[in-house]
Amino acid sequence: MMHLVISLIVFACVFGSAVVGLFFHKWLPEHHFSEDSINAIKLATGLIATIAALVLGLLISSAKGSFDTVNSDLVRNAVNIIRLDGTLEQYGPQTQDLRVQLKHNYSTWIDLLGSSDSAKLAKLDSASAVGQIKVFEGELAQLSPSTTAQAQLQTRALQISDDVFAARWLALMQKRGSIPMPLLVVLIFWLSIIFGTFGLFAPHNGTVIFFFLLCALSASGAIFLILEMDTPLDGVIKISVAPMREALQHLGP
Repeated sequence: MMHLVISLIVFACVFGSAVVGLFFHKWLPEHHFSEDSINAIKLATGLIATIAALVLGLLISSAKGSFDTVNSDLVRNAVNIIRLDGTLEQYGPQTQDLRVQLKHNYSTWIDLLGSSDSAKLAKLDSASAVGQIKVFEGELAQLSPSTTAQAQLQTRALQISDDVFAARWLALMQKRGSIPMPLLVVLIFWLSIIFGTFGLFAPHNGTVIFFFLLCALSASGAIFLILEMDTPLDGVIKISVAPMREALQHLGP
């Protein structure tokens, strides 16, 4: 919801600037629209437009990188969960309770991650969730292997467990996004200047206003997509938990 509100603010600022530019076009003295004045303003606006385009490109690249990183981490996490369960199965019947606990915790994690409810998503890094991780790792470390093979399997299980929970925390670190709000404010200011200049030199008719409306929607839509991809755990654009659910089906017992 917050991303939609920010996008609406962007739309209002950008489209409003264009309308203000159209308004001032009628009130400014004619000599302000000399060829030299227009060329100077266009050069200055072109510089701002170039900077804004570069920043937009960087933000899109950064947001897409964050989205892909979290997605690949969770897919790798699903593979490691299957490996961990298989290792515990090889260890022997002593790990039966651990496997049940692993499957239950992983199922709960998937349900919370796949939920669109912000209250449920807040439970991902709650004290109870952290406690479940510590209990599982503690019980895994307390296993008493009776053979060399079991000792090796325990060591492997501990390593995989570390990878599993490290990937979980890495994903949670992206929950609030990484795009600085001051940078976003400056970008909106630049876009407002650009559209205000467009309105200043544009003729006052319905076609121009309609296309200003479309361009403002496009700009606000781009900001919306950037913010959504920057927070891949929730929102309209979010990572798929399908690989994790598929991994859950392979867990036993």
